[in-house]
Amino acid sequence: MKSGLFNLSGKTALVTGGSRGIGLAVAKGLAQNGAGVAIIARDKDRLQAAKQQIQECSDKKVWIFSFDLGDTKGIEALFKDIISETGRIDILINCAGTTARAPAEDVDLEAWNQVMQVNLTAAFVISQAFCRHRKQLNKAGRIINIGSLMCQGARPTTVAYASSKGGLLMLTKSLAVEWAKYNINVNAIGPGFIATDLTAKLQADEDFNRWVLSKTPLERWGQPGDIVGTAVFLASSASDFVTGQIVYVDGGWLAAL
Repeated sequence: MKSGLFNLSGKTALVTGGSRGIGLAVAKGLAQNGAGVAIIARDKDRLQAAKQQIQECSDKKVWIFSFDLGDTKGIEALFKDIISETGRIDILINCAGTTARAPAEDVDLEAWNQVMQVNLTAAFVISQAFCRHRKQLNKAGRIINIGSLMCQGARPTTVAYASSKGGLLMLTKSLAVEWAKYNINVNAIGPGFIATDLTAKLQADEDFNRWVLSKTPLERWGQPGDIVGTAVFLASSASDFVTGQIVYVDGGWLAAL
């Protein structure tokens, strides 16, 4: 058996949406396992705070890039800037996401398009740039898309989000099949209900909180750190023969009837 299966030393990872929540936890975890980390987010202050947190828990290099991934036309130029500063990217984590909650019949088309742009189109465009980069280097690579329980199912008022995450799962499978010839492994993680600042209102809703706990066999909300082990596995040589898959980290949600 190979040693150092989960060691990411010498690798550089790019994490979109890496300034908070799941993205920040994953960025920290990758750095703690040896990778240099570049993170993309919109808010410059959050990015600076995230950089400091990552540096406090590791000695790895951290780069930050302020960018709105809804501007899909600017992603290619952004990626070139990232490569110019970092030298290369070995691992891409597509974590940036947004939502628009409303009954399906009331969803505004502009809101729908924004969710699709950030959650699905941006992930595709930056993955394209990553693939071209790895092809140029003639090196293998890893892409990890952060999906959702809604890659598998849906609930009311989340039609745009669920549709984007369902699309992200099929994007994962499609790119895995097409880019296997370049030794680029493409996988996804499907978090269950995770306690972050973005879900704070849902956690504070007693009825919703009770519903989440009743549906989760482990009887708790997940924490951002619960995603890290799976991300490190999929980013490392431990998963060399894994591609086109989604791993649900959901406390047993999808296993329960």
